Amino acid sequence: MNLSLLCSSLKRAYSTARPFVPPSQLYKLNNSATRGSDRPHQQKRRTKLPPASPNFYTARPDFYDAVLNLEKALGDAGSALRSIQLLPLPAFARASLPPLQPVWKTPEEMTYTFKTQMTTTRYRKVTKILNQLNDYHRIANTAGNSDLAGAIYDILEMFESRNKDAYLARGKRKRVILDEYGRSYTVGKRKTSSARVWMIPIQQPSSIPESHGDVSESSPVITTTILVNNLPLNEYFPLPMDRERITRPLKVAGMLGKYNVFSLVRGGGTTGQSGALAHGIAKGIVAHEPDLETMFRRTKLTRRDPRMVERKKTGLAKARKRYTWVKR
Repeated sequence: MNLSLLCSSLKRAYSTARPFVPPSQLYKLNNSATRGSDRPHQQKRRTKLPPASPNFYTARPDFYDAVLNLEKALGDAGSALRSIQLLPLPAFARASLPPLQPVWKTPEEMTYTFKTQMTTTRYRKVTKILNQLNDYHRIANTAGNSDLAGAIYDILEMFESRNKDAYLARGKRKRVILDEYGRSYTVGKRKTSSARVWMIPIQQPSSIPESHGDVSESSPVITTTILVNNLPLNEYFPLPMDRERITRPLKVAGMLGKYNVFSLVRGGGTTGQSGALAHGIAKGIVAHEPDLETMFRRTKLTRRDPRMVERKKTGLAKARKRYTWVKR
């Protein structure tokens, strides 16, 4: 076969009908070819919509959007307070505001709220804004502006912890409620002992008997009865030190002869049981006489003694005592 004929056939096989057009120019080429035609499938250029928030281009758009909304709410609240001349407040007026203790969500809970891992820096940034909003809420609430205070609280409520009431109730004693007969029921503890204590007021005599217009020489002496597990105090606790520990709250309050005490004690020895009984009696006195609460708190009579026996350690004879070392 002739070589010239072979080359001409290869050129015809690999030749194109039109010259090469770059891909960026295909759109113009197609538009020029179909211009003036009413084809329904005519190609249109896609237009990209702008993002809803400028924080779209950041790594944490949800977090920064929420922070911006909080800062906007803070600015609006401050402007509203300034318009009604509640800001700025003098130092003495700010010191007289009633405290509102906020309990914000933990960083773990904030993570789900902001949809972002809440680091310490981000958590402090958010809580700083929330504390300022809470300060504005105190001012509006004290001034009687319920509309503004309610609007601010609606924002703060979204970031408050669900365990706020339980957290604020920590360290506060539950108020002992007296029954219909004026009896109180309290529980005292010491070491591994516990005591259930019922205190009943003694009926005081309404009148003193008189003879020929003079007061009788012998007046009734009222004493306090203390029963422990249905036994008198001196029988259940033979040691004077234990009895003195039990009656100390009554002597400090000057209540000897004013209440009868009935108790059930369980666990531990005589020292622990006497301490538990004294703890329960002190709490019962405070229930009957609330004015003595401050004095009993200062004397630490209503405080549970936290001291416990130290546990025995492995390899030791007792808690700290070691066995005698023998060389051979």
